[in-house]
Amino acid sequence: MIQRSTSPSMKAGNRDDWDDHWSRFGRAAEIGPSPRYRRRLIFPLLGLVPDRQAIVIELGSGTGELAEALLEHYPFCRYVGLESSLVAVQVSRTRVPSATFLQRDLLRNVNDTDLLPLPATHAVCTEVLEHLDDPVLFVRNAARYMAPGCVLVATVPGGPFNELYREIGHRRHYKPRELAAVLEQAGFRVERAYGAGFPFFNLFRLGLSLRGKRLVEDVDGPPGGLVRFGTKLFDILLPLSASFWGWQTIAVARWPG
Repeated sequence: MIQRSTSPSMKAGNRDDWDDHWSRFGRAAEIGPSPRYRRRLIFPLLGLVPDRQAIVIELGSGTGELAEALLEHYPFCRYVGLESSLVAVQVSRTRVPSATFLQRDLLRNVNDTDLLPLPATHAVCTEVLEHLDDPVLFVRNAARYMAPGCVLVATVPGGPFNELYREIGHRRHYKPRELAAVLEQAGFRVERAYGAGFPFFNLFRLGLSLRGKRLVEDVDGPPGGLVRFGTKLFDILLPLSASFWGWQTIAVARWPG
């Protein structure tokens, strides 16, 4: 069932305005503990080798956090970020000048002129599909950028909604089998789908939910003391979470070509 936003503070149509979202919530997202936790999960699943070349694309590359971290670990990789928000693309290009960031809307038809000179060998899609009415179309269009055998690691939230998720347009949260179904419908072979994060990622998410509507105010603009304290605490706790029973949903799939 698709969840619809009911936040009274949201202007009509604003839930998909990612230029606005990155401008308002980007500073809090930069210091948040959950992206760093997800990177700990994603990087080993990609199967990259530090001294071997690879072409990595990120579907929905945001403001370049993952690109920066990935190229520090794997400097021989060529990284390409595909992102619909011009604000995020501009920030990313300044932040990681060695990477390539392109403004692309993967919910529209992909033309041959949009494609890369060489297709990707590895792909990441982290915390994007939950925002989409048609995630299958998005992933199917993204596959045109991939070489046969390309490994895709996708993450989406599971568990309950909170006010920030409604504000930024989450349509639904996924159980592992539901994420696997989206990727299979898009033509991928799913090798593994599971939930991670018990108990500390789940506790982090519960804490966000308990803030209610105050959560949106907490992360709108420069992060305050409560946000900074929570970040430091869960930066320590999240890596101790187990790879089961968690609300961080993950799948590893391969594009057959």
